Amino acid sequence: MGPDTLMTVRGRSSGMPRTVAVAVVEVDGRRWVVGAYGEVNWVRNLRVAREAEVRIGRRWLRFSAAELSGDEATVFYRDLLVPYVDRQRPILRSFVRWLLRDTLADLPAAARTRPVFELRAQPG
Repeated sequence: MGPDTLMTVRGRSSGMPRTVAVAVVEVDGRRWVVGAYGEVNWVRNLRVAREAEVRIGRRWLRFSAAELSGDEATVFYRDLLVPYVDRQRPILRSFVRWLLRDTLADLPAAARTRPVFELRAQPG
């Protein structure tokens, strides 16, 4: 998917900051993060916290996070992720298509099992 980066989210039980590696998809100035491995801890934490800090370049930026509904996630996969992957360099495109082969084969199933959050920049 997109460039790998770091995201810090507060733990839903502990309240402690948890930092994980994620891939951010950026299209036309909008950003999304995909739970490519399903219901992992950072997904559960982000769902509760609704905000995160994401490293963009050398800076840490604060974002609010809104989880897409199943229908919205299907549209994301079809209209944004597939064209995004197709625009990558050939070697990267081949690797990402291989990596996402199950996702790309059944977009509605992906929307049900791989949560998508839109990240919106917060001031400050």
